[in-house]
Amino acid sequence: MIPELRLMAVHAHPDDESSKGAATMAMYRHEGVDVMVVTCTGGERGDVLNAAAQPEVDLHGLHTVRMGEMAAAVQVLGVQHAWLGFEDSGFPEGDPLPPLPPGCFADLPVEETVPPLVAVIRSFRPQVVTTYDEEGGYPHPDHVRTHETTMAAIDAAADASYRPDLGEPWQVLKVYYNHQFTRARVIALHEALLGAGLESPYAQWLDGWREGHDSIDRVTTRVDASDFFDVRDAALLAHRTQIDPEGMWFAVPLEMQKRIWPTEDFELARSLVDTELPESDLFAGLRKDPR
Repeated sequence: MIPELRLMAVHAHPDDESSKGAATMAMYRHEGVDVMVVTCTGGERGDVLNAAAQPEVDLHGLHTVRMGEMAAAVQVLGVQHAWLGFEDSGFPEGDPLPPLPPGCFADLPVEETVPPLVAVIRSFRPQVVTTYDEEGGYPHPDHVRTHETTMAAIDAAADASYRPDLGEPWQVLKVYYNHQFTRARVIALHEALLGAGLESPYAQWLDGWREGHDSIDRVTTRVDASDFFDVRDAALLAHRTQIDPEGMWFAVPLEMQKRIWPTEDFELARSLVDTELPESDLFAGLRKDPR
């Protein structure tokens, strides 16, 4: 039905695109789909999670280093990329929580965060957009604000009366939420590691998981992107400040991942086209010739 397919993934920080749906993006790029990643902030208030990257951060500053890491990940994935240019909010901790830094992404009203994304949507013209659910996937203020900004921008982009200076109106047809870190998936990988006599890094994570809370119940669409898990991992490794090559991201052998959980999982949040659930394709209902 639509011959030129375009996918946009909206994320909060550099590295989010590589940990949430990267194999799916790489798979669609391999098929010839145009893919764009939009990054809302520069990640400048993040922590350095890989000690090996600290000297470079000391020399150049975290913001500059993370911009370079993002450029490297984009090259690995083969996607287009746009920065929205907002300031990282950091992850507030404490009781009570401290106020957000003035002027950061999550501190700004949505009315100010929406226009730059509207401009990108109208320029790129995606049929499908992926982002986070209303809880942000996890309650980082930038992830929650990314959800709010994305949903509002999709509506505004289609409204001919909204900011005509930002381009011709464009109607996004399908919106998905990422659900890559479900409890069911972590349990499956944890048990597979133990069953193979390997050490699992997931026990503490599972112990702290809120009982009964598992977004697997919301998954509508499972995309088998296992042939591109290696591309996902290469993109992750590009984010040296955030990813320890010896850490939990790489604890499960690739062949075990492909066998135990070969899909990346999404929730169809909005659709203006007919599609039958469950799906195995983000473009279900949009392809000229069904798969």
